[in-house]
Amino acid sequence: MKVLVINCGSSSLKYQLVNLGEYLVMAKGIADRVGLQLYESASLTHRVNERVWKYDVDMPDHYKAMEEVVKVLLHPEMGVIKSLEEIEAVGHRVVHGGERFTGSVLIDEEVERAIEECAALAPLHNPPNLTGIRAAKLYLSNIPHVAVFDTAFHSTIPPHAYIYALPYQLYEKHRIRRYGFHGTSHYYVSRKAMKYLEERFGIPPLDSKIITCHLGNGCSITAVLGGESVDTSMGFTPAEGLVMGTRCGDIDPAIVPFIIERENLSPKEVDDLLNKRSGLLGISGQTNDMRDIEEEIAKGNKRAKLAFDIFCYRVKKYIGAYAAAMGGVHAIVFTGGIGENGPMEREAICEGLEFLGVKINPQKNEETIKGREADISEENAEVRVLVIPTNEELVIAEETRRVVSLMKGSV
Repeated sequence: MKVLVINCGSSSLKYQLVNLGEYLVMAKGIADRVGLQLYESASLTHRVNERVWKYDVDMPDHYKAMEEVVKVLLHPEMGVIKSLEEIEAVGHRVVHGGERFTGSVLIDEEVERAIEECAALAPLHNPPNLTGIRAAKLYLSNIPHVAVFDTAFHSTIPPHAYIYALPYQLYEKHRIRRYGFHGTSHYYVSRKAMKYLEERFGIPPLDSKIITCHLGNGCSITAVLGGESVDTSMGFTPAEGLVMGTRCGDIDPAIVPFIIERENLSPKEVDDLLNKRSGLLGISGQTNDMRDIEEEIAKGNKRAKLAFDIFCYRVKKYIGAYAAAMGGVHAIVFTGGIGENGPMEREAICEGLEFLGVKINPQKNEETIKGREADISEENAEVRVLVIPTNEELVIAEETRRVVSLMKGSV
């Protein structure tokens, strides 16, 4: 089955065409700066194996971006299919499914309305996700479209972990609770870790205790007990939890009214400050990119070192908390841009966790190869430290196939 995976952001449209029969990514790319022509030219980057094409093109909205994606997939030189009929289904990443969607679903008008209703919980994400669905349906109208929700994997979190200590009526009225995000990533790497633990150490999947650390510009940690998410660091929004590229993570909530009063800021301006001007960027004063942070540390930049230390300390605290919540841990998984490619960060995070049974091998940690799975633990370590590249697009493609197969089976 060939599945087109679509991930729409506010000014972007990412895509992958996956042949699940061969587990092959036939083509992938991104339409960037969609709708921002007043500032910069929109562009499309298209990849087929090692070949890359990039060109500027007018894309005033996501409908035009989707048109360009269709064109490039069918292009005589850049394309990988001869007809759109070769695409059998489309899988869409949707950030927020609220409490209604605890799994992937076939998209119909009712589902579209529900995604729109969830926009109040994810105003920056669900609207462009929905636009991407409608744009794709315009060009691929005769095949199934499936919504795969970031929040779905975390639907197994128990009430004592997802209810905030606010007046309960706020949960009943506004559904204010912990939802969690990066669900497809945590699902994928935890399944990989469960398989490894069973094959190498004989740990049954249902008995496994795994902590998955998705570290990138956005960061979250999840406690996965017996294959189910039982707690996660992101909450009602993606701003809670770890220090991130531009998000503050956990702070004293009383800081918000204090800033509003002292800095004379509107609620929207404070939201912008917490989500777009904080985190690594806010602490360092220079960058939200950990690679730049590392370069500045090498130059002796104390603010960059402080940003690095706070980032790693926060991850370490959550690992300790989730090990306690699960009554132990068998494996700690690093994934995401920083998790997969940051030996310096992995070393700093794991330092001091020896009491849990964590012992990483410095040489294995340094020599991990980009894009490959690795166990960077010492042979005699009680807790395995794994580096597992995430593959959210593959999860979306496989979920799409599963939903479509169920649909066909019920016909």
